[in-house]
Amino acid sequence: MPVIEVDNLTFRYPKTTAPAVKGMSFSVDRGEVFGFLGPSGAGKSTTQKILTGLLTGHGGRVAVWDRDPADWGSEYYQRIGVSFELPNHYQKLTALENLQFFASLYAGPTEHPMALLEAVELAAAADTRVAQFSKGMQMRLVFARALLHRPELLFLDEPTSGLDPVNARRVKDIVRELRGQGRTVFLTTHDMATAEELCDRVAFVVDGRIAALDTPTEHKVSRSRRTVRVTYRNGGRLEHEDFPLDGLADDENFRSLTSEHHVEALHSQEATLEDVFIDVTGRSLA
Repeated sequence: MPVIEVDNLTFRYPKTTAPAVKGMSFSVDRGEVFGFLGPSGAGKSTTQKILTGLLTGHGGRVAVWDRDPADWGSEYYQRIGVSFELPNHYQKLTALENLQFFASLYAGPTEHPMALLEAVELAAAADTRVAQFSKGMQMRLVFARALLHRPELLFLDEPTSGLDPVNARRVKDIVRELRGQGRTVFLTTHDMATAEELCDRVAFVVDGRIAALDTPTEHKVSRSRRTVRVTYRNGGRLEHEDFPLDGLADDENFRSLTSEHHVEALHSQEATLEDVFIDVTGRSLA
């Protein structure tokens, strides 16, 4: 049984004419990192709020562990973790005090707060008031807080936003560890690189609908040019030439070029996830 099942989901905010979500259907399996990508206003945050029980009144069917999030009650929040894009801490408390307070709200066992701070490289700032934190530090603290109660299902909203490359890599490594433990991650982002690195499957969302859903590799292969570009030196200058991928082994021109010149690089003309998104939706991600 999938962890998340969504069938023909619709949602309209009060006093608006157009629905924010227009008939979405998808499922998420246990141990999967599921990417939800799209531009601002595409319906990503609305869908996540429905899945986390913050919005009700939707149409269609939404089930997490075979029950509507609204039917779970407080027990639901003992099983899911949520990391919001915008930090929301108690600013006058230290990082350690924030985690200790939130840990006290859970009925079951929790991670040791200092261990989490160490995992996100905030141990040295454990006794610093959060009001003094940079945005990147606050984002890492939000992420750590979402892991406190060892959730089975984790909702991450732009988890690497505002992070430098080193700390972004640290967060990504933790997400991979969670997947290795069989935990499920619903990742909402507009960062194609993060989605490609982490996600088992990616849904492209635009105008309240899912425009395409597949693995990152299948997305790219389905829209790649079936050519190979050979970059080589000719009289000291770098030049390149493209060859059809089909029948490449029997292409006399390809064999002649690679035997007579010093080849510097050989690349298939694979589409990027952003190329796929533009092709599928007719829009850029910005």
